[in-house]
Amino acid sequence: MKIKSTLLGLSALLFAGMVQAQDGWNFPTDPAEEAKAKELNAAYTDYMKSEQFVEATKPLHWLLVNVPELNESIYINGVTVYKGAADATADEAKKREYQDSVIWVYNKRDEIYDNAPKWIENKAYYGYGFYKGAKEKLADVVGDFERAKELNGELSLTALYPAYFDAVRRHDAYNDAYTDEQILDIYASIQEDLDKAEAGGKDVSSPRSQMEQLLVAMELIDCDFIENTMGPKLAADPTNEKLAQQIFQYSVQYKCLSSNAFLSALELIDSNNPTYATSQVRAMRYIQEKDYEKAQPVLEKALTLAENDVQKAEIQMDLAKVHANLGRKSAARNAAKEAAALDPERTKDAYSMIGGLYMNSFNDCKGGVSRVKDRAIYMAAYNAYQRAGDSQGMAQARGQFPSKEEVFTEGLQVGGSISTGCWIGETVSISTRD
Repeated sequence: MKIKSTLLGLSALLFAGMVQAQDGWNFPTDPAEEAKAKELNAAYTDYMKSEQFVEATKPLHWLLVNVPELNESIYINGVTVYKGAADATADEAKKREYQDSVIWVYNKRDEIYDNAPKWIENKAYYGYGFYKGAKEKLADVVGDFERAKELNGELSLTALYPAYFDAVRRHDAYNDAYTDEQILDIYASIQEDLDKAEAGGKDVSSPRSQMEQLLVAMELIDCDFIENTMGPKLAADPTNEKLAQQIFQYSVQYKCLSSNAFLSALELIDSNNPTYATSQVRAMRYIQEKDYEKAQPVLEKALTLAENDVQKAEIQMDLAKVHANLGRKSAARNAAKEAAALDPERTKDAYSMIGGLYMNSFNDCKGGVSRVKDRAIYMAAYNAYQRAGDSQGMAQARGQFPSKEEVFTEGLQVGGSISTGCWIGETVSISTRD
């Protein structure tokens, strides 16, 4: 990322339409002074038009010092002259002198004319370019960006936001100016401005990318920071949705989804502004923690927020797992079947799960009277695994079938029908393991 090259491309936009003259001239009343002021005003403008900026600084300096209220144009043009002189000068000391003069011109203009909202963003732009490596100047640079935001509500050019945040970064690096939380608050504020600009139709992909690179370079955030610094703040202020959004975004960005802070933030966000994604992820956290009772209502809410059958099928499968873990096997089967009906891609998972439910029901369903009937549930499980295309499950189920001898002893026939009974309630064809 090259902020410098990005900013250079802004100059034409920032200063397009800049006037060289203003109404309301205030020449001295003394004839000699008036004549000198007019002569020097003409001289510096001629030099400026011919891009002889160094030569233009001398007559302009006299006007700024001796007739500071002559006309606002000497301040508007003063920026052009001193910036041009700085660019034309190889001597570093003189270059800095001319750069300082640019900022002085803005400050003097501020004393005389009450119109800072018109030019404060330009001043911040120049200040960053001049002083981003100057430890003692960075507070002023940041201050100008902040004043621009305060006066105008936002920066008119979104490409300036990375410069603002880089100035904050440098000010902190050089002067230890902020806490980590303050820097993140500034970052969040800028993101809000970029969101507004994007909603208004502007392309903010480039400044947003540059901002992210700067934040990563600062190495402020990791899972420990989210959990141990941001988490306690949310615990102390559990209705702070802005903080919750920050924790949520950083947790996703830095892959800290297992933290308690992430779950707390997610709970607040999902409770206030639920979406399919927030409810689904929230339920998954509860399932991971084996808190199935809390997961169920959240999944049921996610089901109402799902936008298509694929999403609904995903939630039904999750509900099947919740019901199964709570011992509600019939409800688990119903949810799994619904998932397969909604999304054929879920058939394998759904019917493998149903097969597992049947396999694990032997102790619940056995009557102890007929070995063949008791083992009919394994035949039902085999059928479910077969529908799933689960050969391993089929083999496991077949291994629990009765033997031919057992079927014969009970006066039954292979291929005959038998009911599983119990909650399974299916009629299956009698098969044997041998």
